[in-house]
Amino acid sequence: MAMQLKEIESLIKETFPDAIVEIQDLAGDGNHYSATVISSKFAGKTKIQQHKMVYDSLKGKMGNELHALALKTKEKDGSTN
Repeated sequence: MAMQLKEIESLIKETFPDAIVEIQDLAGDGNHYSATVISSKFAGKTKIQQHKMVYDSLKGKMGNELHALALKTKEKDGSTN
């Protein structure tokens, strides 16, 4: 069963309330998404740690309901709203 874009966004926002989240359905099939997540919670973290934090926010759905997620993360600075 495929995940809806809004469900992915909601799960990420639960863990990263301050985040700017942009998600695209890459194939139009509800299984292949691209996400950009910008959050202050990424401060001082490596890209690997940032990606793990996002995958953890998906509560085990990655690889199950969510087949593929191309991920970009960035630390939110004071000038980003």
